[in-house]
Amino acid sequence: MKYIFLVILFFMLFSCGENNKKAIKNIDLDSLLVIYPDSLGLLIQRGNIYLKKHDFEKATADGAKAFRLDSNNMEARLLFADILNNKPERSLTTDVSAAQRHYKAALKKRSKDTKILISLASTYSQQMDFEESFKLINKALRIDKRYRDAYVLKGSNYLFLDKRDLAKSSYETAVQQDPKFFEAYLMLGSLYQSENNEICLEYYRTAVSLQPKNPEVLFSLAYGYQLFNQPAKALVLYRKMIQLDTAYYQALNQIGVIKQYNYKEIDSAIYYYKSALQSEPRFVQAWHNLGMCYEETGDVSLAFRAYGKALKYDPNFEMSRERADKLKNAR
Repeated sequence: MKYIFLVILFFMLFSCGENNKKAIKNIDLDSLLVIYPDSLGLLIQRGNIYLKKHDFEKATADGAKAFRLDSNNMEARLLFADILNNKPERSLTTDVSAAQRHYKAALKKRSKDTKILISLASTYSQQMDFEESFKLINKALRIDKRYRDAYVLKGSNYLFLDKRDLAKSSYETAVQQDPKFFEAYLMLGSLYQSENNEICLEYYRTAVSLQPKNPEVLFSLAYGYQLFNQPAKALVLYRKMIQLDTAYYQALNQIGVIKQYNYKEIDSAIYYYKSALQSEPRFVQAWHNLGMCYEETGDVSLAFRAYGKALKYDPNFEMSRERADKLKNAR
């Protein structure tokens, strides 16, 4: 089960007065940093923007430089800690542990800062020390019982501990605090979907109402419709996703699945699988699906080749290996 951590990021200016803050909003930060490359405030502001966009390479460059310029600056320390704690390829023994030390140091000066408390709690969650994580979460909630991200992390902890009902309750409380928090609706939808409960569609629909042009959100609802035998509704959303992003190979693949299994339109399915592979040639599932279509049309040679492609990119993809072995033994 994939473990999800959420970090709230704020845009801050630290070395500028109020008048300058208003002006900087309309000025390109990149241009300003060419003129003032060692401006701590500008580096922190841009670093936080990159972090919010999940551009960790650029965020790290700004965050590390800001921290080197003034390791005693609280906001530079927190930016650097947030980067270490959230980058995709973080190490528990180095990155997360270092972030934990920075959060502890910051907490000595801001003992009632709920964001720091939850950030620190997330480091303990990643280290599987849920007892300490819950202590910090509850401390944050005693300070602010409406703090959304405390409930999010609590839900993630419960989910990891396989206490699904408590996880649902925590995510429900999170959206009560912030009804526009679409990520929690997606998580609730995913939980109910895994239980084969059609109520998941309600949560996905709410998320889509909040993020109608977000392909990932649309995919969740489309796939939900597909699972609960509403292929026509699923197709509408998959096609909308492709309009938003013509290279969205997951949507192309799922249209192929619907064409193949719901409507028995094999030629159309082959077209969509090939379209998905044009966008992502290493997409193993589409190669396998393509092989299944070729088997259905009786073209064993092309089917065998498609399964071979799937196994080239993932030698452990058992479904394709089983089909390829069956075709080989049948010769």
